[in-house]
Amino acid sequence: MDWKQLLSAKRLGLEQYHTDRKDVRSEFERDYDRLIFSAPFRRLQNKTQVFPLPGSIFVHNRLTHSLEVSTVGRSLGGNVARGLRSKYPDSEAAFEEIGSIVSAACLAHDMGNPPFGHSGERAIGTYFSEDTGMQLRPMFSDEEWADFVSFEGNANAFRLLAHKFHGRREGGFALTYSTLASIVKYPYASLYCPKGKQKFGFFGQDRPLYERIAAELGICRNPEDPNKYARYPLVYLVEAADDICYEMMDLEDACKLHIVPFEETRDLYLGFFEGEHREHRMEHLKRVEDTNEQLAYLRSVVIGVLVDACTKVYLENEETILSGRLIPSLVKLLPEHLRSAFQAVEEVAQQKIYKSQPVLDIELGGYKVISKLLECYIEAAFAPEKAYSQRLLDRVPSQYEVRSVDPYTRVLSVLDYLSGMTDVYALDLYRMIMGISIPSL
Repeated sequence: MDWKQLLSAKRLGLEQYHTDRKDVRSEFERDYDRLIFSAPFRRLQNKTQVFPLPGSIFVHNRLTHSLEVSTVGRSLGGNVARGLRSKYPDSEAAFEEIGSIVSAACLAHDMGNPPFGHSGERAIGTYFSEDTGMQLRPMFSDEEWADFVSFEGNANAFRLLAHKFHGRREGGFALTYSTLASIVKYPYASLYCPKGKQKFGFFGQDRPLYERIAAELGICRNPEDPNKYARYPLVYLVEAADDICYEMMDLEDACKLHIVPFEETRDLYLGFFEGEHREHRMEHLKRVEDTNEQLAYLRSVVIGVLVDACTKVYLENEETILSGRLIPSLVKLLPEHLRSAFQAVEEVAQQKIYKSQPVLDIELGGYKVISKLLECYIEAAFAPEKAYSQRLLDRVPSQYEVRSVDPYTRVLSVLDYLSGMTDVYALDLYRMIMGISIPSL
């Protein structure tokens, strides 16, 4: 793959238009602004990140998480851009735009996630693989069915941004090819998910869109599996920014909620430093009594260390990345002491955070809400002649083709509708359908 071709400002759906727009912003900065002002991005403020919302103690939601990931991604992209320009001083590639591309992609990376975090994804997949949705199996091809049972927020983000919904414009958000390619962490269809994993990059209906983007940017096929594409090089930076933020920020939130003790949290952050660097951080802590400020300080310097280390790892592996050969995530290639410290945080998160009662409670409740809504709307979509079905379907915005003659489009449209809901909207709709709460006349 070639950097000059990979960094393209061409927009999906607007390829035939050529305007002399006078704008001080680059095309990739316009991507960022377009996302910030969009309704789906605003809805992230009421979607669960990890901990229940709202609470007496402010914790991260999907929106604040996405903004932080975008900030870290901009730093990573800027660092890499300077490194590449130093390595290829005469290249015509737009290296200076990498920070803006990664920042915009980070902003969008979670926009396809359904309500209630990962439990929402699991509820959708389980409905088709274990629950009443299984009876629909004979109607679909293997790839179509795999899209349902392996429902994935990453693939849904690409769909949300690139798909032409009914009555909407071609190209969805009409983002640049480079920004769109940067959010596809798993560049293959659901049918080719690795065994035991439910991770893929695009639904079958959206495969032609990704293939068009890949052809324009010169994204090659995976040398080890022709059914998959190689990762677009900037995906590694988006992934690293996400990895850094959710591990470091989930730990800070857990400490504020008294799930992980302050002393343990402090020591986990200090684990990223050795020798005199560790002593320097400890000396700084002695000058600050407020524990929240101590945590914020440690978290910020750890993120800075990880950004610099991931930048170095990326530049060292740049030729391998451009060849299309898959490398592990950047955090898995960190120097030993940083990798060990990162793994220690991951282990605490798995043992104490993601299995804590508040997190399990929101997952259990959210699972039930999504499962019931999916059951009702799938039944309505496949029995639209029933009076109750008609009332349910009349509530669905016209952009979602829940009455399509194509069963595959019908199911995808139901999933589009449900995954776009906020936690509160989904809960209110569930209560209304169950007769628990009826709006006053």
